[in-house]
Amino acid sequence: MKANVMERAGLAVSAVGLGTWQLGADWGEVDEADARAVLDAAASSGVTFFDTADVYGDGRSEIIIGGYLADRPGHGIRVATKMGRRVDQLAENYTLANFRSWTDRSRRNLRTDTLDLVQLHCPPTAVYSIDRVFDDLDTLVAEGAIARYGVSVEKVSEALAAIARPGVASVQIILNAFRLKPLDAVLPAAREAGVGIIARVPLASGLLSGRYTARTTFAENDHRNFNRHGEAFDVGETFSGVDYADGVAAANEFAVLAREHGLEPATAAIAWVAQLDGVSTVIPGARSVAQARANAEAGSVAQLGPEFSARVRELYDRFFREAVHPRW
Repeated sequence: MKANVMERAGLAVSAVGLGTWQLGADWGEVDEADARAVLDAAASSGVTFFDTADVYGDGRSEIIIGGYLADRPGHGIRVATKMGRRVDQLAENYTLANFRSWTDRSRRNLRTDTLDLVQLHCPPTAVYSIDRVFDDLDTLVAEGAIARYGVSVEKVSEALAAIARPGVASVQIILNAFRLKPLDAVLPAAREAGVGIIARVPLASGLLSGRYTARTTFAENDHRNFNRHGEAFDVGETFSGVDYADGVAAANEFAVLAREHGLEPATAAIAWVAQLDGVSTVIPGARSVAQARANAEAGSVAQLGPEFSARVRELYDRFFREAVHPRW
């Protein structure tokens, strides 16, 4: 699989990584043996980048990853975690004392002295304009608790504010065939600044797999059931914030496009994002060994041409631009 280098971070990452929200919580139950099998399938398929957070299963995702990697010295896998969602989402809670507490907990969970990459976990918009926050993150780097830091954002405006901060190594943002706004300004700005782009939710919470219908149901503890309208957190994290019925209809058309190119829809969706100029890594989640392997295979798909991209844009313009583009 192709590897990309985040210039500011000095970090090489596989073009397709692994998101591990599914291994912690909010996607139904996954036992530890199954979670380890997913990690192993991804790693054996060439994935060198795992993304997690301290709130996924209240640390369960980090703990499983930490145990898995501890059993494999010399593994060569980089782990990005996130912090900031363990308190009320007020800018004044983003303090050095809290940063130290959160990173100490993550270091214990992940069994490491220095965290590879720590991202602020979709903090309040006001945080991006507070110089002290970024000075405090620089302090953690100087102290050796973290090697580098980045941000995970909801909005394009937040991504651009973060890229302008000289210490920010990476920006994680929702980017998929149903969420194209980052292509306008974020990717060009990141390329110019050498900031890594981590593309999350590449399958629009599974919609772009082409497997869902209007009658598909989800477990009670699956965010695709309980967060359809943003009841628990930003609705953009669930089905990329698109109307479910429209998403199913658009996904059916995307599936036709993918199969015209000899690809399964999920593979095409991940590959298309991974091939965008400026994207460092794409982090689809997986709940099974088969999914993990199939996702990784997308990192080796031959270049999808301009005709494919033009049809993705047409689909987006027809179904989603009016509702989605102004919002995030």
